[in-house]
Amino acid sequence: MDKTEADNGEPKAGELPETEAPTQGARAPTLDLLVDEHEEEESIDGHTVRHRGIYILPNLFTTGALFAGFYAIIAAMRGDYESAPMAIFVALVFDGLDGRVARLTNTSSKFGAEYDSLSDMVSFGVAPALVVFSWALGDLGKFGWSVAFIYVACAALRLARFNTQIDTADKQYFTGLASPAAASVIAGAVWVCQDAGWVGDALPYELAVIVGLLTALVGFLMIANFPYHSFKGVDFRSRVPFVVMIAIVLVFGLVTVDPPRILLMAFLAYAASGPMIQFLKWRKQRRL
Repeated sequence: MDKTEADNGEPKAGELPETEAPTQGARAPTLDLLVDEHEEEESIDGHTVRHRGIYILPNLFTTGALFAGFYAIIAAMRGDYESAPMAIFVALVFDGLDGRVARLTNTSSKFGAEYDSLSDMVSFGVAPALVVFSWALGDLGKFGWSVAFIYVACAALRLARFNTQIDTADKQYFTGLASPAAASVIAGAVWVCQDAGWVGDALPYELAVIVGLLTALVGFLMIANFPYHSFKGVDFRSRVPFVVMIAIVLVFGLVTVDPPRILLMAFLAYAASGPMIQFLKWRKQRRL
């Protein structure tokens, strides 16, 4: 038997059988098989342009806002009515930063806008309602959970209307109280009452009813047609007089004196500014 015949049928030392040889062109499973790559279409000069992936920087701030809102719910479930409203205010800061960062860095996207809207629904819609319900409204029976639901539903309607009018609405004004400001009113009220010791059995029934009415009223302000300043016209990249920086320092100092009460009064004043602006407009129109 010659050498060629002896080699047939048996692999040489160090070689793999044919059935064990790796198949050419086969690839290990990748993450693309589990999660599709995000694509967006954008119209530029009449041409449709596709973009793959998402911007990480503004969405990090949005994720921070979402986490803070979720933490507020957890804190309220544990009876920590100091950390819960503070978490909502932290979410307010993150929510204010994500849009600003996106505009300053030119990283705005449809994905970011939708993600921000869903984050707002959790942090400024569901979280404040559950916090105030857990703190005071739970003992009011049907009235308590009804006003909490009214607030959540109004927040959802407010966000839906904002998303549909985002391209046509006046950039200088919001139509209706913005959900972060509404949540700040509710969170501020809970924080002030907790700081005063009005928690659990020490919470007066009359105060719980007043807070319930305030919750429903704030919900109504979100869907009302009252104009509110958006402050989007503020240019953070331009030079300002030195006195502006002094004023900012004084504001920070004022807030640190008594954060819960100062923040509550500030956002109550902002919530009242919408009806006041509308009243002044009506009065001006009647004089013409």
